[in-house]
Amino acid sequence: MADQSEPVYYAHTLEQCPETEWQPLADHLLGVADRAAEFAEAFGASDWGRLAGRMHDLGKFSRAFQEYLREATSSETNDRLVSGPRVDHSTAGAQHSSHQFGGLGHLLAYVIASHHSGLLNGIGSGACLHARLTKQIEPWLQGAADFAEVEEPGLPEQLQKALSVRDGFAVALFVRMLFSCLIDADRLDTEEFASPDRASLRPRWPTDVFGRMQAALDAHVDRLGASDSRIDRARSHVREACQVAALHDPGLFSLTVPTGGGKTLASLAFALRHAVEHDLSRVIYVMPFTTIIEQNAQVFRDVLSPLSEEYGVELVLEHHSNVDYGPETTQSEILAENWDSPLVVTTSVQFYESLFASRTSKCRKLHRLARSVVVLDEAQTLPVEYLHPCLRVLDELTKSYGTTVVLCTATQPAVHKRDGFPHGLEGVREIMPRPRELYEELKRVEIVERGPLSDEALIAELLGLSQALCIVNTRGHARRLFMGLGDGDGHYHLSAQMCPTHRSEVLAKIRACLATGGTCRVVSTQLIEAGVDIDFPVVFRSMAGLDSIAQAAGRCNRNARLAGMGSVQVFRSEHVRSERFFANTTNCASTVLPLYSDKLSLEAIEHYFRLYYWDRAADLDAKKIMNRTHLLGHQPDFPFSFDFADIASDFRLIEDSGRAVIIPWGEAGRQLCEELRSCVGGPSRKLLRKLQRYTVTIPSRVWEQHINREVECVHERYPVLVNAELHYSESTGLSLDDEQPAFLGS
Repeated sequence: MADQSEPVYYAHTLEQCPETEWQPLADHLLGVADRAAEFAEAFGASDWGRLAGRMHDLGKFSRAFQEYLREATSSETNDRLVSGPRVDHSTAGAQHSSHQFGGLGHLLAYVIASHHSGLLNGIGSGACLHARLTKQIEPWLQGAADFAEVEEPGLPEQLQKALSVRDGFAVALFVRMLFSCLIDADRLDTEEFASPDRASLRPRWPTDVFGRMQAALDAHVDRLGASDSRIDRARSHVREACQVAALHDPGLFSLTVPTGGGKTLASLAFALRHAVEHDLSRVIYVMPFTTIIEQNAQVFRDVLSPLSEEYGVELVLEHHSNVDYGPETTQSEILAENWDSPLVVTTSVQFYESLFASRTSKCRKLHRLARSVVVLDEAQTLPVEYLHPCLRVLDELTKSYGTTVVLCTATQPAVHKRDGFPHGLEGVREIMPRPRELYEELKRVEIVERGPLSDEALIAELLGLSQALCIVNTRGHARRLFMGLGDGDGHYHLSAQMCPTHRSEVLAKIRACLATGGTCRVVSTQLIEAGVDIDFPVVFRSMAGLDSIAQAAGRCNRNARLAGMGSVQVFRSEHVRSERFFANTTNCASTVLPLYSDKLSLEAIEHYFRLYYWDRAADLDAKKIMNRTHLLGHQPDFPFSFDFADIASDFRLIEDSGRAVIIPWGEAGRQLCEELRSCVGGPSRKLLRKLQRYTVTIPSRVWEQHINREVECVHERYPVLVNAELHYSESTGLSLDDEQPAFLGS
């Protein structure tokens, strides 16, 4: 131990508190080390986690940093918690690990040097690990002997394997997971010292939580009851198959269930029983659209509400941009920082971009994926341009981190490894024993190819039906068709140009209209295909990918109430030029559809995806993500060159995520916008969360055209539509741009 005459070194201070109440640096390092070791134990790397924790703040042993703490604490402008990186304290541990452990020490160096800045590139012209390792820093060794003199850690199994085959991607993922352990441990230890009230909101989950969740699901299914209809019988068979498959070893699974087959509750049954059987840590649902998330999260809450009430904490954590966490700094908001909840429901964008991120806030939760069940709902929406890195990371999670991944969809993509598709997944086990029989049992629609159909002819056909849904590919097309239907009760329009609160209200009216048998004609973008529980006797679908056509079919005769089959009419739009974004998928679908009498058979779907992926083999890693993690055997002084920051910058599932505009829609929306304008010192987090339900995202180029005209930046930061009466319709929503393709969430 250090001599008692040595000065006390501190990690953090508190405002207006004497030094005796500051956090000793030794306490912080030991606390972070223990937590990081616990987190890394999930993937067999506890020694590495402990080392990262012990060494991450070695630079705080410098006189310069301790003087900075005292000066900052005495300043009139000091923050409550003083620990900022104004004096570099992260480089010391990085340099020490690389000197002490040689090549392997560079892996720790990435983690330690990046714990404030975010994961660095290895080599580059700007901020990079190489520059940090050669940087002159303040002397720090005095007082640090207990933490600097450590033994080299052993090689975890996945790291040893990756190094033996020179798999740079796998080594880089290990660094990411270790980085996540350190970030979460560091933030939690700091929070416990600086914000104990906030820390107290983090629950300690009981060890039997998944067993009790499983019992709650069983009780919920019993309460629902079951008729002797073929649909209910099929749904029961799906749940039974999931219960049986849950006993199998962790790894890769697929769940191929047609729309309406009850895969939401069935996949939850699999996940909970699998977690119980194999002592896994959490269940994570990944969904492509916020509409699916909101709907399914509510289903899960309904299932688990008795248990949530008993525990006094919500078991379902919903993490996406539209969620309203309620009052400021709620428990759910805190748990979203590191996904510390038994059941997490999130978006595909959040999930995949976090796995390739560099920012500390995005990486913090990654270690929670180890020994978890990840259910990829609507798995067919994996973007082709990022398919190779996405499949590779799923494969590595299952092989090296004890994660179970379930590809859950009505239209299973052809992502299995085969001749001509070397980047596919191996060892995927199908949960349903006879998926073709299940498909026949749940078949409720027939696909009719109509060929070209003009807007005039399409409108005439819609007006000739009392209940019909028409789904098209662009917002402008949807708006024109809706206007062509004319005024009248029972005519509805849906697109992402309507704010979420507005869409929810319209959907409620549509469901009520369908339930009473009234006239109901709906024109929508593909937004409505995203798991929206709605049931029409006839659906018109503009030509698109076969997976989209199958999703549209899921809105037709969904509950098999018709005496015969529902009808899905697939037509070619007259607006070919504005739909060129969809050329690849529509061309593949056009090739496959004529070849099969049953247009949505499993064989047809597999043929479609095979053709789609094979035709675009050169695009499966469009941003060359896989080429940016190198093991440099020829540079023993710098053996690992990982472009973490560049990868994060380039990995964007939606290239133009657009800009959100706040819409003063309805009385509640207008009041929220007035509250935003009148607040002094900026809006509260609570207000911003509420405003998210009143936003519409527009393309960046449209934003540039309309900012400071139709859109005003309140407090120079928050964009609000100035004249909602002129630019926002009660029927069709925002009308600043008509011809945008209906992208994800549109």
